[in-house]
Amino acid sequence: MPQTLFEKVWEQHVVVPETADTPAVLYIDLHLIHEVTSPQAFSLLRERGIAVRRPDRTLATMDHSTPTTPVSSFKDLAVVGESAANQIVQMETNCRDFGIDLLGFDSDRRGIVHVIGPELGATQPGKTIVCGDSHTSTHGAFGALAFGIGTTEVGHVLATQCLLQRRPRTLAINVEGALPKGVGAKDLILAIIGEIGVDGGTGHVIEYRGEAIRGLGMDARMTVCNMSIEAGARAGMIAPDDVTFEYLKGREQAPSGAEWDAAVKRWRDLGSDDDAAFDASVTIDAGKLTPMVTYGTNPGMVVGIDQPVPERAGDPSFRKALDYMQVESGQPMTGQRVDVVFVGSCTNSRLSDLEQAATILAGRQVADGVRMLVVPGSQQVKKEAEAKGLDRVFRAAGAEWRESGCSMCLGMNGDTAARGHLTVSTSNRNFEGRQGVGARTVLASPATAAASAVRGRIADPREFGEQD
Repeated sequence: MPQTLFEKVWEQHVVVPETADTPAVLYIDLHLIHEVTSPQAFSLLRERGIAVRRPDRTLATMDHSTPTTPVSSFKDLAVVGESAANQIVQMETNCRDFGIDLLGFDSDRRGIVHVIGPELGATQPGKTIVCGDSHTSTHGAFGALAFGIGTTEVGHVLATQCLLQRRPRTLAINVEGALPKGVGAKDLILAIIGEIGVDGGTGHVIEYRGEAIRGLGMDARMTVCNMSIEAGARAGMIAPDDVTFEYLKGREQAPSGAEWDAAVKRWRDLGSDDDAAFDASVTIDAGKLTPMVTYGTNPGMVVGIDQPVPERAGDPSFRKALDYMQVESGQPMTGQRVDVVFVGSCTNSRLSDLEQAATILAGRQVADGVRMLVVPGSQQVKKEAEAKGLDRVFRAAGAEWRESGCSMCLGMNGDTAARGHLTVSTSNRNFEGRQGVGARTVLASPATAAASAVRGRIADPREFGEQD
């Protein structure tokens, strides 16, 4: 029978098949862990005297609670608060006690978990990858089956290297045509979520397909897959191709020599068969898209930057969201005053994202009254950006250039916005209070974020010339 990409990866990892009464037992190739969702899992192992089954298949870093200012001692952690600082210290203890290599503050490979996995070559086509984080779907850009798990499940994987899972359905999202100039991957995924809704992918694994997807580089593909969870999907995947292989070749944990050749041959067979059937499908015309911004309090409340905020009479939750965001139906988001701009997160903190922002900021200034934070996704991204002089562009424009970390994406590490302040953010969630108590969040691309920083209001990046 013809199979989809998802079906091929799933069936290669089933240890015990699913029945009507029990979920399948699925083998996990790579377990990513960080300091926020792992402490309880390690405590469970200690209580039961259980060792980590495969430390060699466990990749640990610190990102969520870590400050994005330089850290040289425990005193420097005070900025994140006592609870977050304790998570960091506990992570170091747990990894030491259980024999897991940790990319800590002294590592030049440290960074956001969903940035360093691909960067190190640990993320590979055909793997099953889990992490106690919703945006693990990022790794699906490589043709991996990657999804977030809960804290209890983190403990299960640490102890057994397996996971109980019900088989999801499949959803093909076909993105035909080419993206217009000035429209990027973030705009694309926001448009997709706007089209299918925040529950449109519920119970499914999405496979992103079509000409526009094939035309994306790996950084952009990761942006698209990253936000699959915001459409309710279990995971998002893109079939591996030469773009994927070129990205992975020569990376630290990627195969080499004859093993590389064998891996590529194997990976080429992962793509969905021509006659494979999906449970559902959606088609998007990429050529009709514009830069996108959110206007409400979930990622599905999104509109083209030159379009008015829609109206939903008689919908109290919609009205509540607009009141929180201080916007009105019938009015465009352009012109809304901006207080903070954040470029970073596991969605948009890679080198190409920073280059997009730097292109607009070069020779310009962040508007008076606007604070702009630029936070690279890893220490390696930081190093590469500085080698290209991007840090000098950001600083000259008046932006803050930080150490790697999750930063303002979730406001639990000292980087927050004040009550009522509006942040244009390249992150993935715009829930109430996500970036600080009472703070308002507008999700956008790096180009739109940078344009808004310069204008001091939400601005169309196409005003600054065509951006790829």
